[in-house]
Amino acid sequence: QGDQISVAATFTQTIQTALDLTNAGLYRRQRSSDSVTGVVVAMNSKLIAGDMVGRFAEQVGPGTTTIQLKPDGSIFGEALESSLREWGYAVATDQATEGTTTVALAYVVDTFEGSILVRLSTHALDLTRMYQLGGEGATPISPLSIMQRDGREPS
Repeated sequence: QGDQISVAATFTQTIQTALDLTNAGLYRRQRSSDSVTGVVVAMNSKLIAGDMVGRFAEQVGPGTTTIQLKPDGSIFGEALESSLREWGYAVATDQATEGTTTVALAYVVDTFEGSILVRLSTHALDLTRMYQLGGEGATPISPLSIMQRDGREPS
């Protein structure tokens, strides 16, 4: 998977999302009550989400589980859900998942030092990467940061 993601045109749109780990086991009390605001280019959100889901699949295996994702109506949230499905994951949003093994997935998209910081978080794993937006599209400008916690995903 290359180091650069390109797109021909860009359209800026502000998104807001809160880090919500409602069903993330030990971490369910860690929430942000304030919205996290970042500027993401609409055409790039799908490309960034695709890159991050590809990295997620490298860590947990493609299409191996049902992902619990809280919808927030943001462009990035929709792109993330779409990318997860394209990689073969079942995605539960508002539906009940009792009796089903799920992994709660939260995300943060924010600006940091003129770049876009993206983090995907589960109970056992955080993936973080920085992107630079420009005329050539979204380019990863940092290596993937992987933080694994002791323990496995709750079953």
